[in-house]
Amino acid sequence: MNPNQALWEKGDFTRIAQSMRESGEALARSLGITRGMKLLDLGCGDGTTALPEAKLGADVLGVDIARNLVEAGNRRAREQSLTSCRFQEGDASDLRDLADGSFDLVVSIFGAMFAPKPFDVAKEMVRVTRSGGRIVMGNWIPNDPTLVAQILKISAAYSPPPPEGFVSPMTWGIESNVVERFGAAGVPRQQISFVREAYTFEHPGPPAELVDAFRRYYGPTMNAFEAAEKQGRAAELLAELEQLFAAQNRSTTPSRTSIPATFLRVTVVKPA
Repeated sequence: MNPNQALWEKGDFTRIAQSMRESGEALARSLGITRGMKLLDLGCGDGTTALPEAKLGADVLGVDIARNLVEAGNRRAREQSLTSCRFQEGDASDLRDLADGSFDLVVSIFGAMFAPKPFDVAKEMVRVTRSGGRIVMGNWIPNDPTLVAQILKISAAYSPPPPEGFVSPMTWGIESNVVERFGAAGVPRQQISFVREAYTFEHPGPPAELVDAFRRYYGPTMNAFEAAEKQGRAAELLAELEQLFAAQNRSTTPSRTSIPATFLRVTVVKPA
């Protein structure tokens, strides 16, 4: 199996996605969606942004490498009677099933950044976007002091080194890399813009409960705990993560968790 597919089919990311729904809806509302717009949501998970996009009037195709998340997305769309939203399996670095210029808007929020071969990912996103259409990415930022960058940094300290030639997904959070990748796909620098925004994780329980969800259901953290167990350091990793989540929690209610995480929002306009 593709290692990226194995990572995201591990556990159950829908359990993490539940904490991401409110910010997903807010982000969808900021995309300037118009009725009938053809929209590709790439690395869509179970539809945290795809379902709200469909509710706003877009005709949405969600593509994800994890088959369990594709299934969950289609189930959620059926439950909400969203006939204009469907999900299918696919790899962001090779969208061979999708024709050139098929979409008015391509959205990838913390999705395509995790696919290998970033130059291929940029090329494919540009290829399937119509001339004059837009691409919007949300990418975590390396070494950022907020939640997700720190989870991944802590997890990496307990995990075996990545294979030779591995390109960290966090490199999508560096503006010069984004410019280089889309530049190689034919997009000039002036057609690419950046802004930093916050994405908030909301959980109806204390921070330690959300840590437990990451430990049990989030592939990268699950792998870190498996490696830490072998080293006899699982308790140390758990303590580090619990301290991180507690320190970053902004909720004034002790029994709730609200943690903002900074991300790089990338907007690309495909040349006409």
